[in-house]
Amino acid sequence: MTALLLLPLVLPFALRPVARRAPERLAPGTALWLLTGSAVVAAGCSLAALGAFVLPGLLRVPLFAALGELVHPLRTSADGLVVPAAVLSAGALAVCAWSLVRWALRQSRAFRAARTEAGRGPVAGDLCVVDSPHPDAYALPGRPHRIVVTAGMLRSLDAAEREALFAHERAHNAGGHHRFLVAAELAARCHPALRPVRDTIRLAAERAADEAAAAAVGDRRLLARAIARAALAGQSVRSGESAVSRRPDFVPGATTGPVPHRVKALLSTPRPAHRTAACGLATLLIACVTLSVAASATEMIDVHHRVEVAQGEEAG
Repeated sequence: MTALLLLPLVLPFALRPVARRAPERLAPGTALWLLTGSAVVAAGCSLAALGAFVLPGLLRVPLFAALGELVHPLRTSADGLVVPAAVLSAGALAVCAWSLVRWALRQSRAFRAARTEAGRGPVAGDLCVVDSPHPDAYALPGRPHRIVVTAGMLRSLDAAEREALFAHERAHNAGGHHRFLVAAELAARCHPALRPVRDTIRLAAERAADEAAAAAVGDRRLLARAIARAALAGQSVRSGESAVSRRPDFVPGATTGPVPHRVKALLSTPRPAHRTAACGLATLLIACVTLSVAASATEMIDVHHRVEVAQGEEAG
């Protein structure tokens, strides 16, 4: 049991190098969906594996054995490792739960503060202007969706660059990219190996918005210039912590991610992705996830069967 259950805990490490190549080999939208789905499934399988380690250990405790209506001792293939593995897994699950709760509470407060701040400034359609000298612009989800831009950012760009920047933020809201960023953050807090994958998902979301905005504006060079100038404006005042506009981590902004990489992609002539390389990369991602699901499902079924045997419902 133990060896197979280690697969869902180890495979996220194999997912990292494969995911790193996804933004280069796949279309941005495809990369965003595939990476997010892979990260979420891998995180879920790792939690299931930890739970499968914890359950046999819990059922060794008389109280939980009575609650589980066990009439025979629960047998496993590695009895000597059951209790230590259960203790370590329970600790990992507790740390994961604590991290998730803290992050959710912190982001909930930040989101409410951002919505309140956006509601105080002048509104023109979906555009909200915040009276702040610190350059920033981001897509704020909710009902209704908002494009939030500070007065400092408006002063940093010319009229054409502003429209290009707004097109980028509208692409974020239209694509619901905040949902992908939330899922990526939750997955990263369930398994540390998925943190680099989270960063790649952020890049894929920005690249997807870049391409959608470039199509809407019709000028890739203009969009690249707007993003570069917006990033430089934000960087010029980022020496102090108070210079950064308050916004939740899952809210996408035009200056998020590796801006030089994004600008280079916009200035390059779009080339169709090599179909063989793209299919190979997608196959590797799907294979990692499928193997993780198969391993965790097989072991959960095995644990369930052993519990039924211990309950006397089935023969061993």
